[in-house]
Amino acid sequence: MMMTNKTDLINVLTLKEALEEAEKKGYAIGSFSPRYTPMIRPVLRAGEKTKSPLIVQISQKELERYGITPFEFAEEFYRAVEEESITVPVVLHLDHTKQISVLEDAIEAGFTSVMIDASEHELAENISISKKVVDYAHAKGVSVEAELGKIGTTDFVETDKDEELYTDPAEALQFVNETGCDALAVSCGTAHGVYLVRQPKVDLERLKAIRKLTPVHLVLHGGSGVPAEMIIAATKLPNGGVSKVNIATDLEISLLKSLGKEERMTNEECKSLSNEQLEMAQKAVEATVIEKIQHFLGSSNQAENFQG
Repeated sequence: MMMTNKTDLINVLTLKEALEEAEKKGYAIGSFSPRYTPMIRPVLRAGEKTKSPLIVQISQKELERYGITPFEFAEEFYRAVEEESITVPVVLHLDHTKQISVLEDAIEAGFTSVMIDASEHELAENISISKKVVDYAHAKGVSVEAELGKIGTTDFVETDKDEELYTDPAEALQFVNETGCDALAVSCGTAHGVYLVRQPKVDLERLKAIRKLTPVHLVLHGGSGVPAEMIIAATKLPNGGVSKVNIATDLEISLLKSLGKEERMTNEECKSLSNEQLEMAQKAVEATVIEKIQHFLGSSNQAENFQG
């Protein structure tokens, strides 16, 4: 069931390769979740138009919620990269995932990066589970993101619980050293979903403390709805800051708004939209991604000098 061989596409990179370059240059790469396979293309087009590296991702819960398999998502990603003649550096990433079988399927399908989320477990168990995934994925040439601390949520599409526990810098050092993960999702004040009551914040001092102890690439989840100045500050920390920012909800909001809808669709329902509706939705998603790249992440034109 293997899709297009990613080794044939030199611009499809691992997460580690992409984030090394972003951190070196002091910007963040957007990790955009289209949620529906027809929205992969506008995400890629936005990266190409802005000459920005980017990450296309989907989580285990999104795969389940929207009715997609890792193989279907990867197949459409590689097809779009080729048919749209995408030249900017891109990563295909599996976001929050708890089941090893889903991670294995994603790697077989051609994902170049996966995230194991064992953050609900105590530190020792989180380390044990995450290390097993790192060992498996690295043997296949795939990067691994892990999570330490608990990142809250408001819509339960990506994660199960609205529990928040800030990442402890000392535990981050131990976790990274013992797991060998390539990137670490940290809890520092943001949340998945739409901010309705509580307001987003980014604990820059906590990020500085984590960075002081470990050089692991830092990931900020819950980027939708966070003010641009907070994200920019998080990417510009003296010793290197956040280099990956996850954005999902804002894309779906723009898609649904363009169609005059309030309720989420399944992937099949999205695929069955009329050509006119699909074009409207894709234009809305593309515009949102371009806006995030230009005014939120600082990654415009970074693909031109990319050394990854």
